[in-house]
Order: sequence, then structure tokens, then C-alpha cells
Amino acid sequence: MKENITIIILAAGLGTRMKSDMAKVLHEINGRPMIQYVVETSISIAGQNVIVVIGHQAELVEKTVNRFAKVSFALQDRQLGTGHAVMCALPFLPEQAEKIIILCGDVPLLSADTINNLVEKHEADNNDVTVLAVEPDDPHGYGRIITDSTGNILKIVEEADATETEKAIKTINSGIYCVSRDCLKQTLEKITADNTQNEYYLTDIIEIGKMNDMKIGVLVSNNTDEVIGVNSIKDLEDVEAILLGNQSKTS
Repeated sequence: MKENITIIILAAGLGTRMKSDMAKVLHEINGRPMIQYVVETSISIAGQNVIVVIGHQAELVEKTVNRFAKVSFALQDRQLGTGHAVMCALPFLPEQAEKIIILCGDVPLLSADTINNLVEKHEADNNDVTVLAVEPDDPHGYGRIITDSTGNILKIVEEADATETEKAIKTINSGIYCVSRDCLKQTLEKITADNTQNEYYLTDIIEIGKMNDMKIGVLVSNNTDEVIGVNSIKDLEDVEAILLGNQSKTS
């Protein structure tokens, strides 16, 4: 556990594809709300320096998390995108936070080892931003990581804004980042909602950081299962099956 790390968990969304009025992160996996997996992993790394951004059914999500953890909460009262969600968390950062890890509340399989590997890569390369990426067989639906001819990351393009050439790229953004505090503050101040979704994309901090001579790195994980985002009932069932499979291997 490191005192200079704070983890922000984005958990404000409704999750319309779940076909339920319940906040997405409250859907259960093996009898536990999926947010519990993410919060407990985060606490193992950052202790109480965890901020959960809540929005849809905010009171219920907060009440649920308070049953098993002591963390901070930031309210995103309007759903204006992932960049806006992180902006809502900035006032709650503890003074000693030097590195900010940003996670999604709907990625319950992510391990502490992978997060630690991301932090180690960030520190070893002296990066301002380090993105966790994977290369799945089917990248459909995910933001693509655009690099130059030497492999340096240039930007992340959301699928809705991607060209056909960009959609052919297999390296995708997991939505998981390690960012230095100063870099996060400076880049968030510059993002705009000038895109097809009219939202403030957190992914824009990569291109903005690059334009401002910040050092951007990427860690490509071999474990694509870990970063599966739960966006539908099928995803929920898939994640549950993976967890049950992992438990049977260790028992």
C-alpha cells in the first residue's frame, strides 16, 4: 500500500444495456455487487485513499459501498462523460496524492497485480500518464490506441469517432490509467465536449498531454479477461463464469 497513490473509481453510470433501472455497479456477481470487487482491490493498493464517483442512484451506491468499505465519494450530478466524472473527484484528492489511478466500477476482474504493474511501469519510465491496454481478438466497441511508426502513443480514439483504418487497430484502451497529479489537473482543464457524443472524454488527456510535451506511456497486458467491462447481462454472465472458473482452479 502506498500513501502517495489515490484511486478514483468511476461508478456514476446507469448502464442502459443492462435492461434494468438499477445502477450498473450494483448488479451482483456471485452474490456480491460488482463495485465491491473493484473497491476491495483498490483498498488493497491505496488504503482509504479511494474516491468513488457516484451519480445514478447515488445514495444507494454510497450506502452499498459503506457496508464493506470506508472510502470517499464524489457526486457527478450530470452524466457529461468520463472526463467530467474525474473532474468531480479532483476536490477530494488527499494532499499527499502524487499518482492517481483511474478505474471503472464495472471492471470487477481487474487484479491488484495488474494495477501494481501499471504503477511500476509509470514510475520506471517517469511517465506523466500511463495507459493500460490489451489486444483482444475483437476490439469492437472500445477506444483504439493510436501510435506513431516507432510505437509512441499519440492519442486514443473512441469507436464512435474512429475512421475505418483506426477501427482496424487491435490495441484498445482498457479505461484504466495512472496519471501524475499535476498532469491530470492540467489536461482536464483543457478537454472539451467537441465530439459525436458531446461528452468530456477522459481519453482526451492523452492527446492534450502529448501536445504539451508530457510523457505518455502504455502497458499492454496479456490478460484480456481482467479488463472486461460489464455492459450487458451477457457480460455479467461471462464475468461470473470466469470468476467461478478461477475459484475452481484455486480450490
